[in-house]
Amino acid sequence: MIPIHTRWRNFVHKHEVPRKALHVSIGFFVVWLYLTGTQTYSVCPYLMTALIPIAAVDVVRHHYAPFNRFYVRVLGLLMRESEFAGYNGVIFYLLGAWAVLYFFPKDVGVMGTLLLSWCDTAASTFGRLYGRYTPSIRRGKSLAGSLAAFLVGVGTSAFFWGWLAPTKGPQPGDETFMFTGALSLPRAVAGLIGLPPEQATVSGAMALGIMSVWSGFVAAASEVVDLFGWDDNLTIPVLSGLGIWGFLKIFG
Repeated sequence: MIPIHTRWRNFVHKHEVPRKALHVSIGFFVVWLYLTGTQTYSVCPYLMTALIPIAAVDVVRHHYAPFNRFYVRVLGLLMRESEFAGYNGVIFYLLGAWAVLYFFPKDVGVMGTLLLSWCDTAASTFGRLYGRYTPSIRRGKSLAGSLAAFLVGVGTSAFFWGWLAPTKGPQPGDETFMFTGALSLPRAVAGLIGLPPEQATVSGAMALGIMSVWSGFVAAASEVVDLFGWDDNLTIPVLSGLGIWGFLKIFG
């Protein structure tokens, strides 16, 4: 066991309080960046600048045991046991955030990062606290954790698209938003079932509610899925971004 995990078994090892605090704080940092008018594409070089040396150090420590022991002694507070012999989750966090901010429109990129920060933490926290009382979805994933991720995802979507963007915007780049307050059935589908365009479109609270529920669903689903054994710090933002982007391509 990592030394500091032995001394602080509940605080660090069992509940991962320092790690989760850092995880959650990134979401608030993203909100601050949004409020300052920072463009998502301007954040990506900084993420990559941090990613390259951190990944390089991780490679080095796995080839030099004394350095690995020193590394773990310094940063063990923020590490999981599996990362002693495996790779640091920060690498995948940075890569996931970079991918979703680089490849997706601004609102989808911001949402993907927020879902990673807040939904993953909620799933881990409530899964550890109450997972034993609910059915297991797969190894290490419980219904309690998935429900927490879903509810936080719904709340995060309502917060960003329903309050933050409308009341604190428009910010630079908001004109590229995919979700602009309305959702419509594709014309082919609406025509097939005989709905005129005005009846095939919802807006306002109804559209926001649908968007929020969908965001919660993709957050929970991406937290549960095991994609080739990849770290969920990478899969959650990428799969969430793909899910929201695909949904809005069809109904936006």
